[in-house]
Amino acid sequence: MPRSAHESKMTTLRPLPVTHPKLVTLAKQKLPCSRGTIPRSQLIKEKDDIDHYLEVNFKGLSKEEVAAHRNSYKKNICVDMLRDGYHKSFTELFALMEQWEALREAARLRSLIWQQKPLEEQPDKLDYFYHYLTRAEAAERKEYFEDVYNNLYALACYFNNSEDKWVRNHFYQRCFKIAQRVKIDGGKKEAEAYAHMGLLHEEDGQLLEAAGYYETFHQLTQGRLWKDETGHILNLLACESLLRTYRLLSDKMLENKEYKQAIKILIKATEIAKEANDKKMEGEASYYLGLAHLAAAEYETALTVLNTCCRISADLDDDLSLGRAYEAVAKVLRSQGETTEAIKYLKKYLKISRNTFQSLDIVRASTMLGDIYNEKGDYSKASKSFHQAFDTTVKLMNMSLMDETKVHYGIAKVDQMMLTISSYIESADLTSLDSLLSWKESRSDIELDLVTGESRRSTEESEIQNTEYLEEFNRYFLLTPTLYKILRCFFVFWFLFFVFFDRQS
Repeated sequence: MPRSAHESKMTTLRPLPVTHPKLVTLAKQKLPCSRGTIPRSQLIKEKDDIDHYLEVNFKGLSKEEVAAHRNSYKKNICVDMLRDGYHKSFTELFALMEQWEALREAARLRSLIWQQKPLEEQPDKLDYFYHYLTRAEAAERKEYFEDVYNNLYALACYFNNSEDKWVRNHFYQRCFKIAQRVKIDGGKKEAEAYAHMGLLHEEDGQLLEAAGYYETFHQLTQGRLWKDETGHILNLLACESLLRTYRLLSDKMLENKEYKQAIKILIKATEIAKEANDKKMEGEASYYLGLAHLAAAEYETALTVLNTCCRISADLDDDLSLGRAYEAVAKVLRSQGETTEAIKYLKKYLKISRNTFQSLDIVRASTMLGDIYNEKGDYSKASKSFHQAFDTTVKLMNMSLMDETKVHYGIAKVDQMMLTISSYIESADLTSLDSLLSWKESRSDIELDLVTGESRRSTEESEIQNTEYLEEFNRYFLLTPTLYKILRCFFVFWFLFFVFFDRQS
């Protein structure tokens, strides 16, 4: 028989009350959602109750294991170090953790966003600290200094990233001190430690100190075939590091016009490159030495050194280095006034840049060519070169270079137009004056190519060419209306003056 609703309701079983063990009951009372504030004395009592409960009900779970579940991972790491007798490791780790927090606080005070999490939230890093620091301390007690170095270096490699670089530097310094005591490898660890210290100072901008460490690194690896973990020969790495540091030092010296010191240090770089028997390295050193001689106005010496760079680059089929060397040679020749020879080298540079699709080099070469043509008064070729530079910057979408090349192109066009109008005025015949008057009216029917010594083209050709020119002129002077107005007033005044003078005569 069907049961009534009342009977159905009465026969529904109520849920059984859940019986919690004492540990859970005590823990639930301390949850954030519990009502009221629990006195400190009660919390202490509850902690003792929990410890006692775990010891009674969970056989084999010691008090230390209970603490491990209660404490943070960072605290457990520190406790393990102290319990196992690694007091030096604990002291070093504690100092690093304090510095870690100091950096976070400093970033907060400067309103910077510190991307790093707190160290206690990064158990992997804590594991690395514990593993390698304790092993290094154990090896140091036995005076196995090579093992000490290897463990500290492992930590430096692990923290070799942009966020933890200061931790890496700390272990580089530790490695440097320990490496002085490693005697069984012939000095390889010591050489590596000098390289690490050089890198540390180079990244901090302390170039003189970096050069000193790299020089010792180079001396220790001379005549040795040692290789690093990636298979690179340490002596070649020392040469590369020295060349890089010497170049950075010479750049600063050249900025301060200390030409003799810059040349002196770059000569050392060239000698080191020759010693390494690396032609590419030697060519690069010759290039920068040539630029230093150029800055010091020692043109003949600069040409000799740069020609060496050109020869080496050609032998190696290194087009990029060869083009760069051609550009430097062109600068030297231009400084000597040999513009014809400079143009030849710039054309070679431009050809290489096109073949290697180096757009910025195309802009540089075209701009230099335009400058030289402008100085020689060949405004038509100057305009063509500047136009090429501008078109390249448009493809690159480089606004700053685009504005610069646009100004160069506009100036070349103005020079070309001024020369043409001047030739008409100097001719002082009715045809020329009529052309000037027509240009003043419509700005579209004047021959803009240089006409001195040449027959003028037909009117139809003139109109077509001048229409194209005016479109270019208006395009490139659209953003410089003030300059355009000044030039326009100047030309009108100039024209009226000569017309009036002609009529008076």
